[in-house]
Amino acid sequence: MYLVLEDVYKVFAGRGGVGEVTAVNNVSLHIEKGEFVTLLGPSGCGKTTTLRMIAGFEFPTSGNIRLDGTIINDLPPHKRDMSMVFQSYAIFPHLTVFENVAYGLRVKRLPKAEIDERVARVLGLVELEGFGSRTPEQLSGGQQQRVALARALVMEPKVLLMDEPLSNLDAKLREQMRYEIRRIQKQIGITSVYVTHDQTEAMTMSDRIVVMNEGRIEQVGSPTDIYRHPNNRFVADFIGRANFVQGVVRGIENGRLAVAALGETLSVPAATAHYTIGQQVTLVIRPEMAVINPDAGAHVTGTVKQSAYLGSIVEYSVAVDGQVLSLVEHDPRRTTIHNPGETVHVRFWDECLYVIPD
Repeated sequence: MYLVLEDVYKVFAGRGGVGEVTAVNNVSLHIEKGEFVTLLGPSGCGKTTTLRMIAGFEFPTSGNIRLDGTIINDLPPHKRDMSMVFQSYAIFPHLTVFENVAYGLRVKRLPKAEIDERVARVLGLVELEGFGSRTPEQLSGGQQQRVALARALVMEPKVLLMDEPLSNLDAKLREQMRYEIRRIQKQIGITSVYVTHDQTEAMTMSDRIVVMNEGRIEQVGSPTDIYRHPNNRFVADFIGRANFVQGVVRGIENGRLAVAALGETLSVPAATAHYTIGQQVTLVIRPEMAVINPDAGAHVTGTVKQSAYLGSIVEYSVAVDGQVLSLVEHDPRRTTIHNPGETVHVRFWDECLYVIPD
């Protein structure tokens, strides 16, 4: 493993020096060389503190951080061979683009020819050729973010750290920059740790996602694993949208569970073998994992409570057996919308349903 966190804790003194606050609680994480890993979670979950400990801006209360086999707990930031891209860009307003990107290289007193070559190469990488003589005030927000990224990459660090770097951009530009950062990371193969509370950023950019809550890691996995097979209700609720339906296991056969829920018995894949007949479980149903009024094979019948046409999809609230489900229909062949009060039949995609212990 390339970047390793071993049983890392971070404890801060409480307000007024009274008591303690545990910001990071027994975090262990292994990151491969060249991997793009995102720390994802709500505000206050410990993701930024974890990133700052990796960077050297905070030091672990206990535990170890290793880079390429060497413990770096006590090393200051400038000796860790890492670069960080901040939320605020932090580029110098009085320097040109070239001078901003070259700043760290000049501090290291590299030869002018090498500085010129490395800056030119990295400006090409972030698609800012010809912008070297401009000042930050002459750049858009997205271009300023590219300068901040170029300044980090030109140092050729072992690890690139990013702390919510896109949060100050508008939605369209944020989407564009997500793909640009991922393109650059793949092109140069740099190990990257990215912090965000935006699940879309995490899903579209990451090799693996680390979901954090209250200082702990809830689950680590690929975007597909995290979305399709969450470990618990917190992960299922934080990643995407989900309906949570209470059920009881009525049968177990051939890796599948017969779950009594919504007034019917539904066949659900068993993610693990640790279920017993009569056990209370929570059935997780994503809104898009259902079909309204299918040609055949409906599982349940319900009543439309609300409908909203959004162009590419139609969102529905459907009451089924006393519970209101959020469902999404995205069949372009449909030309009509089911209105409130209509009775509809719903089929769930069997392989897309899953259960978590109650």
